[in-house]
Amino acid sequence: MNRRSFITLIGSAAAWPMMARAQQPGDRVRRIGVLTNPPEDDPDDRQRMAAFLQALQKLGWRDGDNLRIEYRRSLGKADNARRYAAELVALAPDVILATGSSSTGPLLEATHAAALASEASGQRGDSRMRAVPIVFVFVPDPVGAGFVDSLARPGGNATGFSQFEYAVGGKWLELLTEIAPRATRVGVLRDVAIAAGAAQFGVIQAAAAPRQIELSPIGVRDAGEVERGIATFARGGLIVTASPSTQLHRELIITLAARHKLPAVYFAPSFVRDGGLISYGPDLVDQFRQAAGYVDRILKGEKPADLPVQAPVKYELALNLKTARALGIEVPAMLLATADEVIE
Repeated sequence: MNRRSFITLIGSAAAWPMMARAQQPGDRVRRIGVLTNPPEDDPDDRQRMAAFLQALQKLGWRDGDNLRIEYRRSLGKADNARRYAAELVALAPDVILATGSSSTGPLLEATHAAALASEASGQRGDSRMRAVPIVFVFVPDPVGAGFVDSLARPGGNATGFSQFEYAVGGKWLELLTEIAPRATRVGVLRDVAIAAGAAQFGVIQAAAAPRQIELSPIGVRDAGEVERGIATFARGGLIVTASPSTQLHRELIITLAARHKLPAVYFAPSFVRDGGLISYGPDLVDQFRQAAGYVDRILKGEKPADLPVQAPVKYELALNLKTARALGIEVPAMLLATADEVIE
């Protein structure tokens, strides 16, 4: 063997481990579907998806390399969610990431329908176990919505991360009374179309009773209902509960709260960054990082039924001092000192 052939052989042998490493953690390109609600240019959604991709990359998965990601955005429309859910399932991805109940419900329907249809080919067993795996985030009540059998044992083809524990509703009211102690009437924006809407309102009611605070529910089915409800209420304070509808009407709600001089507590810091007064809720970016871990485990062979639904472990308080000044509110020093994010 001449020197040139020997060098070529050694070079090729040295490249083998590198080639093998480049193909890890799998030997084929995997496909992930993503069904989300906000538009592509939404800054908060972009931040969350960036965290998801970065976490996947740390686990060895790279979009465009050993991974392909298909995105669909429902933009708050139920018809879009159903259509895009069916599209994603038809692509037969290895796993689908669902953001919120409005994405998870249609995806579960689509995956179960596809699994039942496959019985014609002779497959047997629980159709949920054969369906495309789903990892969800931002779901307020996955058990109440029927997405999983229990938090500890999901039991089907879906698992993920609940948006918050319902006790946070009492914290929202506590913050409102702390920052606006004279408020004796509170309007609660809630979506009656989702199971979590009633549950969140119930917790707030329980916290309001000993404080002798009168609650007024305000629907959020469309922009007109939001505007009429807040205009009719127009005094006291506001609590904006978590739902796709309140997220969709974020700018309108913030504008109306400012117009009617209403101190308002929101469920996510995106409202505060856009001009809302105060928010308290889970670190939503962290949920996407954790979701990447579940996606990785499913891609490596684990089943959603064996991965317990997890509750948030980190909550954040955000304040907008400019809005407070516009409302004539002096933020208590203790509240200011405990805030995770303060907007001047």
